[in-house]
Amino acid sequence: MKNINWGIIGCGDVTEVKSGPAFNKVNNSSLVAVMRRDAKKAKDYAQRHLVPAWYSDANELINDPAVNAIYIATPPSSHEAYTIAAIDAGKPVYVEKPMTLNEAAAIRMARYAAAKNVPLSVAHYRRAQPLFKKVKQLLESNAVGEIRCVRLDYFKLSLTNDELQLPNVAWRVDPAISGGGLFHDIAPHQLDLMFHFFGPVQKATGISTRQSAAGIADDLVAGNILFKNRVAFSGVWCFNAVAGQERDCCEIIGSNGKISFSVFENQPVVLAIGDTIESFHFDSLPHVQQPMIECVTNYFLGEGDNPCSAEDGTAVMHLLDAFTAK
Repeated sequence: MKNINWGIIGCGDVTEVKSGPAFNKVNNSSLVAVMRRDAKKAKDYAQRHLVPAWYSDANELINDPAVNAIYIATPPSSHEAYTIAAIDAGKPVYVEKPMTLNEAAAIRMARYAAAKNVPLSVAHYRRAQPLFKKVKQLLESNAVGEIRCVRLDYFKLSLTNDELQLPNVAWRVDPAISGGGLFHDIAPHQLDLMFHFFGPVQKATGISTRQSAAGIADDLVAGNILFKNRVAFSGVWCFNAVAGQERDCCEIIGSNGKISFSVFENQPVVLAIGDTIESFHFDSLPHVQQPMIECVTNYFLGEGDNPCSAEDGTAVMHLLDAFTAK
């Protein structure tokens, strides 16, 4: 292939700005077809984004000869089936996070892609963004010495009853569709970064519960990881906070100092060594997935490594399962 001609399965909200437009802004990449079960919405997306073809059936998009790579942006419950169908058609797959519903499904996807020798990448796109590349660079340069531990807190307001009625919110707190609650939507970004920074996991344990009367999914999760390099991680995700308690902070503590940053808010990376504090500021990206899409495109063209392999995606699913196991 000299050009990646993308087809999107699931051209919903996440593809409007975060990812969709970026496929036409990356070199040797074009968005040529989109699919959504609602034909009217699929056609509307195609017309607004100047996409040549649209479908209401995923198999029709997968088998479109103009499409040579598939981006799966549906809820996690359908990731496995669509990935296997695309692989059977011999087309490389870029699948949204979380990779699927659970670790067992992720293992099946990874093994199938390997057996068929078809590229599969997972959209843990924050690892390709400049802010998090800076964090990794600081770690690799031993800016704060030997890493001792990591602390992550993520507190968000409770969903209102009105919000729970919205289709684009409701599926995220339905375990049958999302794999769990908002933890399964948010935490994959954070846990992938930890895996990306610190490598293989030796042990992971956690607890989860539902504290709110609303919904059916757990809204409080606490988890611990011991990485094989002896770095210890602890995190708390609370989706039942009240006004004034919101928090999005990760602190990496080393023998000589500390690195602090936010995963979702546009805040600087702060490096603190003794009394010296240095801040690194980064502009917001117009399309947050564009750096990752560029890396995936290069990988599919044989011009770079896989920026997030199926095995990496499976490792993140293992952590999600370990933290929420009953």
